[in-house]
Amino acid sequence: MIIVFKPNATKAQLKHVENYLTSHGFEYHPSQGHENMIYGIIGDTQSLTPEFFKVFDGVSNAFRVQESYKRCSRAFHPRNSIVKVGKISIGGNKIAVMAGPCSIENKDMLNNISKEIVGYGANMIRGGAFKPRSSPYAFQGLGKEGLLYLREVGDRLGIPVVSEIMAIGDIPLFQEYVDVIQIGARNMQNFSLLKELAHVKKPVLLKRGISATVDEWLNSAEYLASKGNQKIMLCERGIRTFEKSTRFTLDLSSVPVIKKKSHLPIIVDPSHPMGERELVIPMARAAIAAGADGIMVEVHNNPDEALSDGAQSLYPKQFNELMKEIEIIAGALGKTIAKN
Repeated sequence: MIIVFKPNATKAQLKHVENYLTSHGFEYHPSQGHENMIYGIIGDTQSLTPEFFKVFDGVSNAFRVQESYKRCSRAFHPRNSIVKVGKISIGGNKIAVMAGPCSIENKDMLNNISKEIVGYGANMIRGGAFKPRSSPYAFQGLGKEGLLYLREVGDRLGIPVVSEIMAIGDIPLFQEYVDVIQIGARNMQNFSLLKELAHVKKPVLLKRGISATVDEWLNSAEYLASKGNQKIMLCERGIRTFEKSTRFTLDLSSVPVIKKKSHLPIIVDPSHPMGERELVIPMARAAIAAGADGIMVEVHNNPDEALSDGAQSLYPKQFNELMKEIEIIAGALGKTIAKN
């Protein structure tokens, strides 16, 4: 349930409502809107009626949140959430650019790619250490060794690092070595993993499942938010449709839909759905134009010999050109590329 206070509501009137809620076993989440203070009530609100709160002095309106994802709903939190990662604030007027190889193959390779793309303007390094692959015979990643290389690069370049987690047992490793924990598409509805990550204090990047609706995606985010982790970013990475011309269908309509339904920042990954580097660049541009808070792209200095996803990996020089293009698009929207 949402309680909307009048613009001139006094501290005493707010306190009166707070006392009633806490004395009856409810929690409340305050959020300052453009003009009104808003309280989101947390708990079993079936016994409460909106009409009851409308008689409180200072209350303008009260209504139930219809969506099952309460904390992630725009009604619950009208203003855009800002997720802080290092010196970068994601969800405002700064564009996040997460770039790097699909898989961390060795130390030198990661060092060389990272140094070059950071020079071109990337503000986060992404790299897979634990790789969920469709085939059990494909390269599965370097594991802890890869995370260690990623951490070393991040510290040396002074830049946050992102990597995908696969198992609950690896949470301590990710807490030590990465700045943003990515939940991949295959694990979007791994509720056991989500429940454990809800207690982690690091930002989480939640990718959309291959066949998930927007509401299912937001309900997965709610598993994190409802148990304490409010540092959530969503990532659109394409969904499975009948279309065969690309690996997946990149659903850019999810960007404005998420902005309407939720306050959470949204990143777009054009690499995985497009599957070809020539198609990645125009969709990365389109993502920024659609209002995304950032992009995640794969970059490799020798993609023909990459151990995973070489066909969709940009050459560093292509990434440089992409950065120049999205800076122009971002500028037209009153945004800029975030700097470390």
